[in-house]
Amino acid sequence: MRTTYMAKPGAVERKWYVIDAQNQRVGRLATQIAAILRGKHKPEFTPHVDTGDFVVVVNVDKVVFSSNKMDTKLYRRHSGHPGGLKEITAREVLNTHPERILYAAVKGMLPHNTLGAAQLTKLKLYAGPEHPHAAQQPEKLEVSTN
Repeated sequence: MRTTYMAKPGAVERKWYVIDAQNQRVGRLATQIAAILRGKHKPEFTPHVDTGDFVVVVNVDKVVFSSNKMDTKLYRRHSGHPGGLKEITAREVLNTHPERILYAAVKGMLPHNTLGAAQLTKLKLYAGPEHPHAAQQPEKLEVSTN
């Protein structure tokens, strides 16, 4: 009788990857990052266990959108009070807080529960080319742009 392998939370080996986001499209990059955070690239992937790896993304301020989304895509937040809706375009977000664009895109692609929140903590975003995670010896990961 064969049994299906189920990964145990304590037995998962995590790796660190560095991705350069320069001239990458936001959506295509976010799907690949989300798959690595979930662990779907590993043969021991288990849906209810956090089997993913750490991802460090540099040059987040140089991501691009397809078409004219830079001016038409809106990021909305609400204070909870009447008339408290705030809207800001993607261009304004990219100029002020560029990490928020990729963070929101990846967050929407992960499970919306405590497992997804735990997986999201393994995402590290930096606007420039430098990051403080050299001690973890991250591997450079080339993402496909197809």
